[in-house]
Amino acid sequence: MAIASEQPKNIEITGSLSTNSLSIEEFLALPETKPASEYIDGQIYQKPMPQGQHSTFQAEIVTSINLIGKPQKLAFAFPELRCNFAGISIVPDIAVMRWTNIPFLPNKRVANQILVSPDWIIEILSPDQSPLRVMSKISSAITNGSELGWLISPAQDFIMVFQGDRFPEKMSGKDVLPVLNVLNWQVTVDDVFNLLCLE
Repeated sequence: MAIASEQPKNIEITGSLSTNSLSIEEFLALPETKPASEYIDGQIYQKPMPQGQHSTFQAEIVTSINLIGKPQKLAFAFPELRCNFAGISIVPDIAVMRWTNIPFLPNKRVANQILVSPDWIIEILSPDQSPLRVMSKISSAITNGSELGWLISPAQDFIMVFQGDRFPEKMSGKDVLPVLNVLNWQVTVDDVFNLLCLE
């Protein structure tokens, strides 16, 4: 499958089919790509390959949230979880779901198909990635049920916060970040960026 990381291109599915006419069902029938591809507004976009800071943020934030949310069954953070909802298919860098919204099977295992928007979507901006494209992705999730979005910009040391129909808010330094209200976690922007210091 030939897909650009930021600009959608035509792809072939048993012939020539433009992404402009590709349905979500047809997209989901395609083989998975690495890095993952996403389907938003009828277009396919492939995510960039994670680099050092991106991977560190992802691992440390997932661990931090799950240390708080999992023991009391409040919430759980999933890295690179495909979520299909409202005609789009996205793979947030981190998708956080309230425990009550996680789809469990009768045997108590997590289901493979996630057909709802995550309660909290966290994206980490990669070098050369379009901020507007990622902001549009977060906004689509917020419009369709997500409560909260973070866009972490490692190059500028700030986090853009998305909540409901408010304007996105740029936060930095000692600003205390909003989290899901079920989590007892007070974290500042500095705290998040200090996660990059492993020593």
